Amino acid sequence: MKTFIKEERLCSRKSLDLLFKNGSSFLLYPFRLSYLFVPGKSAFPAQVVINVSKKRFKRAHDRNLIKRRTREAYRLHKATDLYPLLNHEDQTLLLSIQFIGKEHYEYAFFEKKLANAFKKLIVTVQADGTD
Repeated sequence: MKTFIKEERLCSRKSLDLLFKNGSSFLLYPFRLSYLFVPGKSAFPAQVVINVSKKRFKRAHDRNLIKRRTREAYRLHKATDLYPLLNHEDQTLLLSIQFIGKEHYEYAFFEKKLANAFKKLIVTVQADGTD
């Protein structure tokens, strides 16, 4: 379960448009999470896209470093922190993780903040009653 394969990535332009037009979002610095539950069965309970702004980080190697650290934290914490929320077989979670920080952080910071973001996502979804 500690893998991150292509089927778990959100690549569809149609799904991305749907997520950003109809989805809900919240901010937990340095991440902004946008999420939307869509009907339909998928091989994985969630599909995710990770964004880093080119406006804040001009150099590609800086953006890639942040995306690698975020992806690794997601890969390690999805099974314990996120997937217990997603117990419905008939829904898929579309999730966007946007890094909005202004500086570089160590991996431990990413791991801690993303775990907190997953906890806040669970609380938010349960409060909304969409689950």
